[in-house]
Amino acid sequence: MSVTIADIRAAAALIEGQVVRTPIVRSGALSDQLGCDIFIKLETLQHTGSFKDRGALVKLKSLTPGERSRGVIAISAGNHAQGVAYHAQRLGIPATIVMPEGTPFNKVRRTQAFGAHVVLKGENINMAEPFAYDLADQEKLTFVHPYDDVRIIAGQGTVGLEMMEDVPDLETIIVPIGGGGIISGVAIAAKAINPKIEIIGVETELYPSMHNAVRGLEQKAGGDSIAEGIAVKSPGKITREIVERLVGDLLVVNESTIESAVQSMLVDAKIHTEGAGATPLAALREHAARFAGKRVGLIACGGNIDPRILASVLMRAMIRAGHMARLRITISDQPGTLARVTQQIGEAGGNIVEIYHQRMFYDVPVKLAELDAVVETRDSDHADDIMKRLAAAGFPTRRLHDSGARN
Repeated sequence: MSVTIADIRAAAALIEGQVVRTPIVRSGALSDQLGCDIFIKLETLQHTGSFKDRGALVKLKSLTPGERSRGVIAISAGNHAQGVAYHAQRLGIPATIVMPEGTPFNKVRRTQAFGAHVVLKGENINMAEPFAYDLADQEKLTFVHPYDDVRIIAGQGTVGLEMMEDVPDLETIIVPIGGGGIISGVAIAAKAINPKIEIIGVETELYPSMHNAVRGLEQKAGGDSIAEGIAVKSPGKITREIVERLVGDLLVVNESTIESAVQSMLVDAKIHTEGAGATPLAALREHAARFAGKRVGLIACGGNIDPRILASVLMRAMIRAGHMARLRITISDQPGTLARVTQQIGEAGGNIVEIYHQRMFYDVPVKLAELDAVVETRDSDHADDIMKRLAAAGFPTRRLHDSGARN
């Protein structure tokens, strides 16, 4: 059973008014940086912060009265869990969500807040899957697959339908790939409306599952990815067939590029997105020449990033750009010396964010001490100027390139 543009249009009518018809906005800053016309579809604005709302609702509304009364079950550590739980609660359908035992508590709490019964099982999704299927059989629950289901695909395809309605002259759409649900739906919708449009899929290098499947490769998948929303080891069977038929190319991007894209989406485009949602921009950056001068649609598929991860991303970006420097300064261990150091930094225009004064454990003479100062600077050259000023004042200084270094 395949999915058609008619199925997607029917899905759009089914969910109208029950999910957010998200805007697609042009980013002038990113367009100027990358030499193409960039339009971003803001699925970050859905009720649960991701496109998963769409497919979950279509699937749930397809259930028979008996299936509704018995309830549904899903496996997820994040966005799919919340999409299913949210709409199940709205429709009065009991929902059980199986999540890995290591799922961050904030994700568990959000899922429970939508009324779902959460069961923690296994170290990861793959290990939890057999348990979930067994539970579904035992309790006669309907399994709601995150991507390999025609109704899920039709629901996700409404993203592409809206993009083509709002910006009909798009030449390329770049879509994140986990299991392949959203790219399958978007490709069906967009290609039916404009057969010449190019659909590009993007995966993280740690989980190139669709790339491997389509190209017959056996690259290992696994690891801790900032794009955990698309960290899928095995793509769907239905989605793979659609990708092979309609998707023009599959790109694989590295983790550092994704991290940089998260930062750029927030700072340059003013869009708060998770790692998976930033992968289209990461792909665009790694292959900028390929898209030069084109009208390109990017799908920001979700905005559910852990605040601690986001804070780390932003701080690391400041360090890479030279806007933050950790300086190790050797001083004489005498009263008033610390004040003179901070005066030198202040007069040079640096802003001290943190300072650590350690006498006991550094390998320096007993009458000396070392300071670690985290200093906000204009750029890398400014940090160099501060270091020179400190050295000229009698305080030898070096920069620590590892932001967490203590030695």
